[in-house]
Amino acid sequence: MTPDQRPVDGDGPDPHLARDVAASLRAIPDFPEPGVLFKDFTPLLLDVDLRNRVSTDVVRRYDGAADLVIGIEARGFILGAVIADRLGAGFVPVRKEGKLPSQTHSVSYSLEYGSATVEVHTDAIQAGQRVLIVDDVLATGGTAAAAVELVRRCGGEVVAVEVVLELGFLRGRDKLAGTRVNALLTD
Repeated sequence: MTPDQRPVDGDGPDPHLARDVAASLRAIPDFPEPGVLFKDFTPLLLDVDLRNRVSTDVVRRYDGAADLVIGIEARGFILGAVIADRLGAGFVPVRKEGKLPSQTHSVSYSLEYGSATVEVHTDAIQAGQRVLIVDDVLATGGTAAAAVELVRRCGGEVVAVEVVLELGFLRGRDKLAGTRVNALLTD
């Protein structure tokens, strides 16, 4: 794995962050189905210092640039909420179909091992609000592209898509043409 070498504002990137995050991820073969190698994010969450370093890395890039942070279900909720708090921004959950109680916008998309639909409340994002989208992994890009579409349907502006790990061989970034994407690691 190699770190994304895009420059960041502030003191610059933590030169050891990508290495430390890569060492914390656990590979689980054949999950959630045979042939898929799942990158387990939970060891990173257990490490308070490492989790803080990851969120600090993101906050440096977007301080003052985002009104809202979207966290994509489920692991995007965790870092997204922390990042939103540190940015002084609102937090908006993007959830799987049928999980939100009020009126929603929905987008369906293909995954590397199936299909899914995600939703956001229709009143969660106001026209012109600047939105940072956060998730753990960028794989085929379907989930991230769906989140981008949800922001646009609400009238918001996507600042960027921020992920911990990009599975580059799946070319998910291709579905996000015209959207800034930052990945701490690319595999």
